[in-house]
Amino acid sequence: MGLVRHVVCAMSGGVDSSVAALLLKRRGYSVTGVFMKNWDSLDESGVCSAEKDCEDAYRVCQSLDIPFHQVSYVKEYWHEVFSNLLKEYEKGRTPNPDILCNKHIKFNHFQKYAINTLGADAMATGHYARTSQEDEEVFQQPHSAPPPTLFRDRFEIRNPVRLYKGADLLKDQTFFLSQISQDALRQTMFPLAGLTKEFVKKIAAEAGFDHVLKKKESMGICFIGERNFENFILEYLEPKPGNFVCIEDGTVLGTHKGWFTLTLGQRARIGGQKKAMFVVDKDVVTGDVFVAPTTNHPSLFRDTVRTDRFHWLTVDPPPELVRTQMMECHFHFIHQMPLIPCTVTLNMDGTVWISLSQPVRALTPGQFAVLYKGDECLGSGKIIQLGPSEYTLQKGRERLVAAAVQQKEQPTPEPTS
Repeated sequence: MGLVRHVVCAMSGGVDSSVAALLLKRRGYSVTGVFMKNWDSLDESGVCSAEKDCEDAYRVCQSLDIPFHQVSYVKEYWHEVFSNLLKEYEKGRTPNPDILCNKHIKFNHFQKYAINTLGADAMATGHYARTSQEDEEVFQQPHSAPPPTLFRDRFEIRNPVRLYKGADLLKDQTFFLSQISQDALRQTMFPLAGLTKEFVKKIAAEAGFDHVLKKKESMGICFIGERNFENFILEYLEPKPGNFVCIEDGTVLGTHKGWFTLTLGQRARIGGQKKAMFVVDKDVVTGDVFVAPTTNHPSLFRDTVRTDRFHWLTVDPPPELVRTQMMECHFHFIHQMPLIPCTVTLNMDGTVWISLSQPVRALTPGQFAVLYKGDECLGSGKIIQLGPSEYTLQKGRERLVAAAVQQKEQPTPEPTS
């Protein structure tokens, strides 16, 4: 095959990255496996499986007869992901550490380590996603600095690399890649792009990777492990007790240890309360957490959100959006929720308003609004503002009707001569 390309594969100790490394090796690349440690489990009372994962990744590399390295980003993770997370919780938001970890750690620090320190021609991961590039194109990428302005000079012709859903739509992970840079995308290969999870498991079984096949899928936030979230977060943030307030009549139903221990839509554990109550809003100034009596209460449903400056994977917003300031596409803010048709409006500062075709339950500030056009993932923006809830709109309508009735009932004043 002439020149042997060197690819660094991010190994997590799971089945997906193990099969990604195997496929690269079968295709004749020189592969190096690297395990990345992001959280120091020694600090914690809980159990984090990093040591076991590292050992599993090492065993896969041994059986593939490829070099194995481990690298620690504990400090970077703390400063660039975790402390950011704590700040978001304090503001009353619910952040997404997986999207932030990919943006700041895996597709930034780790990528630079793979290319600059290990001298790789490209990096690979076990994500279920694909790009618009052929493999050969990945190896021909010159680095370019991002533009300092909101829009690039339109005469600079450069085909951006696009991110598309993988073949396994149930496992598609473009959601988690929606904040990575164009440069990172240009230098990354996704060997599992055209495969389903079932087929990947079959390859792993045939290759004898039994120790990784037996593992449970890693779900949730790695550093919390099996622990209770409230206990975990209170190790880092001072308790800020406040009241649970019923949104319907303003009665105080109980107290909580801090609004950051709760997220919109979850069931609120309120001592002595027989009826299930659900978190519908938070006031970080008063510390009040508003609750409603049913899981599908209208105060949980909204159909508009505003994001911070939107991160377009192709760097520039789509041409039709720039031209008309509006665009039809699809939205979700939770990995496996169905995509919802929406209209996007671009603001002058690069932020966007997203109007959904139907109200959605528990839209949450701090989460990422991820947009799609067909199979293409366009990018994402952090939700920083919510439109009014169905309940607020309903109350507003009732007030208008009441005011109109009252006006009708008032006697018309006699004309004075």
